[in-house]
Order: sequence, then C-alpha cells, then structure tokens
Amino acid sequence: MDVQVIFVLAVFLVTYAIIISEKVHRAVIAFVGAAVLIFVGILTPELAVEYIDWNTIGLLVGMMIIVGITRETGIFEFLAIKAAKAAHGRPLAIMASLAAITAISSALLDNVTTVLLVVPVTFAIAKKLELSPIPFLIVEILSSNIGGTATLIGDPPNIMIGSATHLGFVDFVINLAPVIILVHVVTVFICQLIYKRRMVITPQTQQRIYELDEKQELKDVKLMKKCLLVLGLTILGFFLHQVLHLESSVIALSGASLLLLITNADPEHPLQNVEWPVIFFFLGLFVIVGALEEVGIIKILADFLLELTGGVVLPTGVLILWMSSMFSAFVDNIPYVATMIPLIKSMAANNADINAMQNFLWWSLSLGACLGGNGTIIGASANVVVIGMAEKQGARITFMKFFKIAFPLMVMSIIIANVYIWMWFVLPKLVTLVGTLVVSLIVAGILSIFNKRLAEQSVQENIN
Repeated sequence: MDVQVIFVLAVFLVTYAIIISEKVHRAVIAFVGAAVLIFVGILTPELAVEYIDWNTIGLLVGMMIIVGITRETGIFEFLAIKAAKAAHGRPLAIMASLAAITAISSALLDNVTTVLLVVPVTFAIAKKLELSPIPFLIVEILSSNIGGTATLIGDPPNIMIGSATHLGFVDFVINLAPVIILVHVVTVFICQLIYKRRMVITPQTQQRIYELDEKQELKDVKLMKKCLLVLGLTILGFFLHQVLHLESSVIALSGASLLLLITNADPEHPLQNVEWPVIFFFLGLFVIVGALEEVGIIKILADFLLELTGGVVLPTGVLILWMSSMFSAFVDNIPYVATMIPLIKSMAANNADINAMQNFLWWSLSLGACLGGNGTIIGASANVVVIGMAEKQGARITFMKFFKIAFPLMVMSIIIANVYIWMWFVLPKLVTLVGTLVVSLIVAGILSIFNKRLAEQSVQENIN
C-alpha cells in the first residue's frame, strides 16, 4: 500500500508539473497520467469510469454547443458596440460598459467564450479612439474571471463544485452574486483611477465611435432569435433544476438538443465548436484524482488540514480561501479544485462541525479558486487567450505588466471575499443571538405585565 501511495503521488506531481510547464498539452498529459494509473492496476477501467464526474462533462458539452451556435449570430459584438455608443465615446465609460458586458456574459456563458467575442470588438473601438487597447483588455480579463464566479455555469471550478454537491444554480447566485457584484464594481473603479490619465481624447476623436455600425455585426437575426430563446429557457432550467429534480447537465444537454433541432443544423459543425481537448483534460484529471482518493492520499491531506486548523470551521474556510487564491494565481485552478473537492468531503466526514457547515467551505473554495485566477496571466484560461489575441495585434502584455495591476486587485478581491465569508459565518449566529434576546425581552415584558396585572387584581380583591 505504501508503494502504491508513493507511485500515485509521483504520477500526480509529475502530471501537475508538466501541466504548469505547458511543455505538453494539458489534455495529453492528463490522459497519459490516467492511462499509467490504470495500466499498472491502481484503478480498474470500471473503477476509473466511476470516478469521472459525468454531470460536469455533460454540462460543459451542452453549454459549449449552445454557445458555439449562438456565437455565429454576432449578438455579442452587437451588444459591445451598442454599449460603446451608449457611453457616448467616453473611454472610461466604455471601459465600464465593456467590463459589465464581459462580467454578465461570463456569468451566463463562460469566460473563455466571452473574451473570444468581446476582445476583437475592443480592438476596433480602441483603434477608433486612438487609444492603447491594453487597459481595456486587462479590465476585461479581470471582469471575465470575476463574473464567472457568480454562477454555477460561469467558471469550470463552479461547475465541478456544483456537480459534486447538492448546490444548484440558485444557490450559487444567492450566495456568491452579492459579493461578486461588489468586487466587480470596486475593481473597475480602481482600474479607472489607474488608467484615467491614459484615457484622454479629443471631442473629434470621441465622435468616431459612431462610425461603427452594430447592425452589420448581426449575421443571422433569425438564428439569433432561436438561440436567445433556447438560452433563456436553459438559464430558466438552471434556476428550476432543483425543483424539477434534474441534474444541471440534463438541462444543458436538453437545451443543446433543442437548439440543434429547431435550427435544423448539420450536427457536425456545432460539435466542432465543443472544446474536446478541455473535455478529455477533465476526463483524465478525474481519473488521476480518483486514484489519489482510492489509495488514501486525500484522507491523509484532510486529516492534516483538520489538525492544522483544529477542525474549527471559520479558520478552515479562511485557509481554503487564501490557499485557493494563491494556488490558482500561479497554476491551473481546474486540477486544484478537482483535488480539493474530495479533500473537503473527507474533512466533513471526519468532523461533525465541518459537516454541518460544509457549504461554507464550498463558497470559500469557489471564491478563492475563481478570483485567484486574476493574479497572473497564467492564472486562468481566459487570461492566456486574451494575451495571445493581443500579441497577434501587436499589443504585448508582459507577465510583470499584468502582475503589477492584477495581483494587488486580486488580493483586494480576496480580502473583500474574506470579510464576506466571515459575515456569512458570523451573521446567522448574531441574528440568532439578537433574535433570542428580542424574543426573551418580549416574553419577559409580557410576563412582567401579566404579573403586574395579577398583583393589581390581588390587591383589588384584598380591598374588596
């Protein structure tokens, strides 16, 4: 058993190191790592399949099909130009508008798809205004990761957490959206202060934004209406999936199949929009993490964390929040979250207090892993995509240029999240305490009045 533990740990660490180095495509190395563990007999093929989270896979595939078809309509480019015109060509207002579109789209779709659609329009707008696109791009990167944190489907870590727990779309919105809105507003405001001096243009240049024609971006209005209808029904399905007792993957795949049906499209093209390397990366990763769980490494780590925090819920949540943000800033947050999910479950199984407050730890993990991706240019897939697109346009964003702006803002967002989870943990107890005191005072007042009346009645009877 000790040999198995060492071997599985070695495979995991080597796989993780190669993923970080990007020497081999992450989907390939994840698949190789999974194959090695099955080949040597750590996991049987049947057991390996059991460790794969098919709900996550189904949700990803379904949303990729819907977004891939919707992308062809040009609706996102239309909205971006419309927002720029609504801002009357004012650079700081345009920055806020594009950031808002990016955040909302990332919450309802996914952050990588969102930046692929918004960034090309950003270059066109920046060119018209004779401004560097870099400030706009950095704000959009930050907004994509922030917005994606707000919902179940916005970021892969949330998809994985939701699939592994009983938490649904509404749970994510209710518990995470309030703090995410605050983080987004503060982040965009600080970015506007940072770039204010670089956003000065003449009134003549400002008017050039009206030369852009948003209507030309709408390539297929009929298809757009069908896509928006299905997307709306799918999002409604996410809100109701717990009431309907359906997995989120069923909602996403049902939406994708409905869209394929009503558009009567050849399925070959929409299926090409599915990012199959991402899907196979998840498949391999689930098997590798399953092996960690199978040989007992996850339980060892869980016991260590429980010992480190004394099994107290609040310090454990704070530790997970900060640890997740720092890891996610420098390494891919998907394998990190895949490892943390069984770890938190194991901690809950070994500690009654943590089991009772397990949701608190899931929100800590989600906030840390998703917001932590803003720390560096390699912290999230959306960051890497935007940097690559910028380089092709001659706008180079170096690691340090991004780091100097983004990392302090990421830390600021984690501080806000830290205060939020503290309030999330403490406020219910304060409300309960205050409620108990209020009820006690009311009861005491009623008893006092009752006793007073009894005393008065007794005195009156003695007089009589």
